[in-house]
Amino acid sequence: MHWVTDENAVLFTDLYELTMLQAYYREGLDTAVATFDLFVRQTPGRNYLLACGLDTVLHYLETLHFTQEALDYLASLGRFEPDFLDYLARFRFTGDVYAVPEGTPVFAGEPLLQVVAPIGQAQLIETFVLNQITFQTGIASKASRVVQAAQGRLVADFGARRMHGADAALKAVRAYYIAGIQATSLVLGGQMFGVPVTGTMAHSYVEAHPTEEDAFRAFAGLYPGTTLLVDTYDTLEGVRKVIALCKEQGDRFQVGAIRIDSGDLAALAKEARRMLDEAGLTHIKIFASGSLDEYRIAELLAQGAPIDGFGVGTRMGTISDRPYLDSAYKLSEFEGEGRMKLSLEKANLPGRKQVFRFYGEDGRATHDVIACHDEQLEGGEPLLHCVMRGGRRTEAGRDTLEAARERARQDLARLPERLLALEEADPPYPVHISERLQTLGEAVRHRLMQQET
Repeated sequence: MHWVTDENAVLFTDLYELTMLQAYYREGLDTAVATFDLFVRQTPGRNYLLACGLDTVLHYLETLHFTQEALDYLASLGRFEPDFLDYLARFRFTGDVYAVPEGTPVFAGEPLLQVVAPIGQAQLIETFVLNQITFQTGIASKASRVVQAAQGRLVADFGARRMHGADAALKAVRAYYIAGIQATSLVLGGQMFGVPVTGTMAHSYVEAHPTEEDAFRAFAGLYPGTTLLVDTYDTLEGVRKVIALCKEQGDRFQVGAIRIDSGDLAALAKEARRMLDEAGLTHIKIFASGSLDEYRIAELLAQGAPIDGFGVGTRMGTISDRPYLDSAYKLSEFEGEGRMKLSLEKANLPGRKQVFRFYGEDGRATHDVIACHDEQLEGGEPLLHCVMRGGRRTEAGRDTLEAARERARQDLARLPERLLALEEADPPYPVHISERLQTLGEAVRHRLMQQET
């Protein structure tokens, strides 16, 4: 069994990153300082993104190195010369990183992360950095929408079994928690990140007993206050059995909730609530699961379904409606001079940057401005912070998980209300480019076009 570890993560890179690095090295360019921006070009179906994945990236950069095993493998490819492999043996990341803190809402075109480092170092890390920031930001953004749709009700992550690999499922637990998800069913995620774990029973447990009553009695006897899955055979009949056992056994049969996993969830929840309340079991909550996402949750609550919590799995874990982000990692400055692509629909802004957020008198964000890194825009809150200097984290790069979660909660509450809706906001959140950055972009574009003609 093979996993990405600190020992082999350096090879989690596309081959052309290494061939370019060797070319930089051969030409004596590998130490020339470059700036790369990581940003998302467009965000269809999303009114905001929730920045996530930075902690993973900083750990990777701090531990980046080539083991002898990695060097032996590269040598076996026949593409890399011995002196270059010797160079790789001493390779470490020594650059600076500026980033938007995890849990910050961000928008299209804004740098989530800037790497300022010798170009060889900044180039090699592209694949891993894009992989982690893109996925974790995408899944945190999806989870944030689910949390908004649940309107304060419990949301638990049930998605590991159908997600795209073990690393995705594990990293999602942390991203979910930042976005506001309260618990996960994935035990390793709970251990690694300190996120509360939750879980009840599967249908197979009920099926393994002679009767549904036997299963309920045994499970509640072992786990007082548990949640019982009532839809294995007939949902409402399952609810009746729970009620009967509560009356029959009293305090010996303690149930905190029932879970409905299939069928017309709204209708079943309403009838189950009526039955439980009439039996005096108002304390038993109703938990729903089964092919849920933000749209389905919003629909259930709009129908008045008396559901107290949701288990959300496949559709959130696979980001089913928008399974990718149009992210990019592009060179924007080289040896102090602006660089940019001119390709249609893929052009990027040159130079090092800062993003400023402005707020109105009501405390809600009104617009952002992407500016040059040394601009000072009065009244604007700078979003990019130095999180790594010389290859080591700064204090700003030592954010805790709880701090990121609280930041997300506070910053989302300061967005315009229209951005928190599931439908696309009209108008979308304004992101402007400062005059100085526009002027720089025009100058770099003119220079590059002259060079190429």
